Amino acid sequence: MGLCLKVGRSGYKWVNGGLEGMFEGAVSLSLDAKGRLAIPARHRDALVSASEGSLVLTAHPHRCLLLYPAPAWQPIRDQILKVSSLDPRAASIKRVMMGNARTEVPDSAGRLLVAPELRAYAQLEKTVYMVGMGSHFEIWSESGWQQQNDLAAEVMAEGLPGGLGDLVL
Repeated sequence: MGLCLKVGRSGYKWVNGGLEGMFEGAVSLSLDAKGRLAIPARHRDALVSASEGSLVLTAHPHRCLLLYPAPAWQPIRDQILKVSSLDPRAASIKRVMMGNARTEVPDSAGRLLVAPELRAYAQLEKTVYMVGMGSHFEIWSESGWQQQNDLAAEVMAEGLPGGLGDLVL
């Protein structure tokens, strides 16, 4: 459990294994011609502060990308590395997530370079969605994000999945 401290303008900091504040909300962004993603100002300070400047970008098996402050990625990385490479299902996930993990540092304008291999994996084109997931962000193609919203609507129509049965909206 992390220690919560109010710091600087952002109010976010990674302390003792926890993130003060949460990344939430979805925002539509444009990749520039060089494949750079401008991190929205409302998240930039918090993300850089929480990561001490170092971010980890990797692929998710659902065909999106994950963007973590480096300290938030570390326990996930450690857990993935413990998985046996002899189990074909576990090894495939390990290969996707570890094999595509890249440490990145935003440039002075707050842009993050998304490598061509990661853009191809997640089918990212001009318009992408950056979706706050608490401790990290998911980055989706426009069509991938629409599919996720459609899937959520279908799931809700069938009833809430396990773990959300008591959710009141």
